[in-house]
Amino acid sequence: MEALKGVRILDMTHVQAGPTCSQLLAWMGADVIKFEPPQGDATRGQLRDVPNADSLYFTMLNCNKRSITVNMKTDEGKAVFVDLLKKSDIMMENFGPGVLERLGFTWEKIHEINPKIVVGSIKGFGSSGPYAEFKAYENVAQAMGGAMSTTGVPEGPPFVTGAQIGDSGTGLHLAIGLLAALHQASRTGQGQYVEVAMMDGVMNLCRVKFRDHQRLRRQALSEYSVKTEQGMGDVPRAGNDSGGGQLGNAIHCKPHGPNDWIYVVVQEAVWEDLAERIGGKALKEDPRFAKIADRRKNQNEMWKLITDFAKNYTKREFMAILNPLDVPCGPIMSTEDLATDEHIRGRDMYVELDHPQRGKWWNVGMPIKLSASPAIIKRSPTLGEHTDEVLRTVLGYDDAKINSMKQAGAFSSPPKKAA
Repeated sequence: MEALKGVRILDMTHVQAGPTCSQLLAWMGADVIKFEPPQGDATRGQLRDVPNADSLYFTMLNCNKRSITVNMKTDEGKAVFVDLLKKSDIMMENFGPGVLERLGFTWEKIHEINPKIVVGSIKGFGSSGPYAEFKAYENVAQAMGGAMSTTGVPEGPPFVTGAQIGDSGTGLHLAIGLLAALHQASRTGQGQYVEVAMMDGVMNLCRVKFRDHQRLRRQALSEYSVKTEQGMGDVPRAGNDSGGGQLGNAIHCKPHGPNDWIYVVVQEAVWEDLAERIGGKALKEDPRFAKIADRRKNQNEMWKLITDFAKNYTKREFMAILNPLDVPCGPIMSTEDLATDEHIRGRDMYVELDHPQRGKWWNVGMPIKLSASPAIIKRSPTLGEHTDEVLRTVLGYDDAKINSMKQAGAFSSPPKKAA
């Protein structure tokens, strides 16, 4: 049995943050009804690589959902929305500030329609505070949540991370909040409003940087390869430093291409064996690296010695040397590496699907493995594919009512006026 079987989600979210959340819940068995305007989620046509087909941007975030198109600018469309609210356990939205309210659906109104429903909302900066009306996108959230200022090297510009911590990270936070609120509603009979701001989510993911921010009030950060000093204020950008108690860095290997790197963590317990393998007895007994405090102080020299040794090996060959020594390490995996990796395929983390418009394509799999209810990943829906099905099976509308509402424009865009 699927973990969330019987849970119905009315999903009004679009682009990435919300759909990340609802797709995970759909993979766990929730019936996710993607409630789209007649023109559809904007990402259906963004970055399109197959003419007249839904883009990968859309398909990779909307698997296992049903799509219904509704024109909320009509009274009939709003009536469908109200009826679906009554039949749903969760409603999700990530509209700009005030959009749903201008349509007449405040949280108070939705709660009145269905007291048990849980409403999930994603905003760039939340619904309160001086930034509430600002627009946010992935990189804006990374910039304002603390990630960019701490990513990169001191002499260079701040960098965004390739991981979508603003959008997808916020979606993951929302999923946790929704499931908690759903559990409470099952006990109390009362739903609640669950809000996650992108800026807040990024800040939470930067927790260790705020650890270091407070440590800097009292001391320099000895594990950093760049200069730090007590009272300096900002946590510096420190390249590929591990940022933890143990030293870590990326080491370039042959043939020295852009992804021929391996990340190595030099723990206290492995140093002597690692040093002997790299530089023999002389390095093992070198006082510059004898204790972790010494290695922190002289870490740039240590990394140079490791790099000089590693330059004769590929990243996989060097990994084979380090693993028997129990040195935590891992090759920098490119997208091509991961797409063809045996381990990834074996864990169903890159799965092939078929789509009626675009044919065969690949999606990242379900990262949460439930032993009693493994995810079965199905393709994303075409626009409005399940409109009639949802109207009949969920709302109980008969053909006459559906046809009447269609004539009233409840599920389609109004005709364009002649010029």
